[in-house]
Amino acid sequence: MSDAIKHECGISLIRLLKPLEYYKEKYGTAFYGVNKMYLMMEKQHNRGQDGAGFASIKLDMNPGERYMSRVRSAEQQPIQDIFKQINDRINKSLTENEGLFKDVSRQKKEIPYIGELLLGHVRYGTFGKNSIESVHPFLRQNNWMHRNLIVAGNFNMTNVDELFGNLVELGQHPKEMADTVTVMEKIGHFLDDAVAKIYKQIKKEGYNKREATPLIADRLNLAKVLRKAAKNWDGGYAMGGLVGHGDAFMLRDPAGIRPSYYYKDDEVVVVASERPAIQTVFNVKYEDVKELDPGHAIIVKKSGAVSFEEILAPTERKACSFERIYFSRGSDKEIYQERKELGKLVFPQILKAIDSDIQKTVFSYIPNTAETSFFGMVKEAQNYLNRKKEEQILTIGAAITKDQLHKILEVRPRIEKVAIKDAKLRTFITQDSSRDDLVEHVYDISYGSVKKEDNLVIIDDSIVRGTTLKKSILRMLDRLSPKKIVVVSSAPQIRYPDCYGIDMAKLEDFIAFKAALVLHQEKGTTNQIEDIYKKCLTQVDSKDKDVVNYVKEFYKPFTAQEISQKIGELLSSSTINAEVQIIYQTIENLHKACPKNLGDWYFTGDYPTPGGNRVVNRAFINFFEGKNERAY
Repeated sequence: MSDAIKHECGISLIRLLKPLEYYKEKYGTAFYGVNKMYLMMEKQHNRGQDGAGFASIKLDMNPGERYMSRVRSAEQQPIQDIFKQINDRINKSLTENEGLFKDVSRQKKEIPYIGELLLGHVRYGTFGKNSIESVHPFLRQNNWMHRNLIVAGNFNMTNVDELFGNLVELGQHPKEMADTVTVMEKIGHFLDDAVAKIYKQIKKEGYNKREATPLIADRLNLAKVLRKAAKNWDGGYAMGGLVGHGDAFMLRDPAGIRPSYYYKDDEVVVVASERPAIQTVFNVKYEDVKELDPGHAIIVKKSGAVSFEEILAPTERKACSFERIYFSRGSDKEIYQERKELGKLVFPQILKAIDSDIQKTVFSYIPNTAETSFFGMVKEAQNYLNRKKEEQILTIGAAITKDQLHKILEVRPRIEKVAIKDAKLRTFITQDSSRDDLVEHVYDISYGSVKKEDNLVIIDDSIVRGTTLKKSILRMLDRLSPKKIVVVSSAPQIRYPDCYGIDMAKLEDFIAFKAALVLHQEKGTTNQIEDIYKKCLTQVDSKDKDVVNYVKEFYKPFTAQEISQKIGELLSSSTINAEVQIIYQTIENLHKACPKNLGDWYFTGDYPTPGGNRVVNRAFINFFEGKNERAY
């Protein structure tokens, strides 16, 4: 409802375990893998709209035959764009040579993108870069097949400076200080090293360079390469890679911050950021899709052999709770139930806010992603009313009349669709002074859905900055003339920046931070802010793993209720006639609803890696010094 949180990246890896002729015979096309990758990327489009990329590797190609292909796009509809390019290229080849239609071996040789190994990526640019150079997959090329590396991922590293320095110490000259580049070059360095050592051994055994090629592919220990490369990584990641000769991997961070799921049968291995994408595209059951363990990699050798290797020792599981609240599609079996539970658990606070007057309350939601938590909220309202009805009926007893019974049973939650987003409307003016009136009209309201003196309860996934809420939503809802507007966030207050792949980097962007700052000013405790700043300075460049998040002290003097109340005051204005109240989910109920995903650093400041604490301290330093820049 407030400014949308930008999505994470999405990744998909597909390894076909049969020859392409098999898929032609069974499914009618040798383009089976390409078609499935298109669907996998579209089913994860929710995770990133800034760019998309696709790469493929053909197995067992002869020297001089193209075996790697890559296509990327940063156009407005990037997935459609890259697959249009692929489709145009395929159709061109088939049109120019009719003999290709039935000859799969020739298709593989002559048409790019058709391969047994495929890697797809949808991207949101966390650093605001949306050029083609920033779009995954990234490619590290070499004339030695084994040293070619393609990498894509859903990740962000907090210690890019350190990783960059490591590469320089290794004698490299990275082209830029970006986590994607440093990560790929770190893997590439140890891949080169491993290949060189294997070749040295093979040479001693009497094989020539050409004979060494299949032996290197067979002997390469990709797990060992990843262990060396990932040794100093600090961040959240689900990272996929392809090696030129045909090995593939997907690696997940030790805390399980970023999600990764896989499915395997005798035809295919597929790994992706979301379980429902795999279920839908490959038509498999929920229980057949497994979660990749934190700190582990799924490795598929060129031979098709699949193994699961511990790359880094798993730490305390801190899987991202925002995946459950917002980022992942709600079609996942567990996520759907968890979002309903979030709506249910926040209902007691809603009941208190409306003085238990459900008959004079309208329930609704904005935006559409909040619909599932809305269902949970309404169901709990129905449960509450059913208990009240039972009490009334039992109190009256056998003397109850038909009219009395009808009147009691007629009471139910009032559900309305009070706002509809106008998908066609785009704000073309970027200056704040000129665009507020345009922003206010992004939503249409359902006139007559709310009566005067009604309460209006609106539930949302989260309230982050509150800008759109203040400048658009509340003004619009106030035109319905409710007595009170209760805005409900199914997530707790977002107080701390994320540094593991989501674009939430500045403390002063958060309405909860602004509210706490005003409370400090009102209570005359601003001297504490400078004290926190000085403490942050002592920690920001620390290499110690026991880094302390001193920004917690900024919020400590105030209760969550005090901050919520102040947020309500900040988001309201003299032009709004209705009383405005803001309600947030509690941390305890978040954990109760999402027991397997306890990564709650956005809300609690409990970061799963030392780098997270360094980032939040740096963010506070930037705020105090007036620097409008990212903390990582």
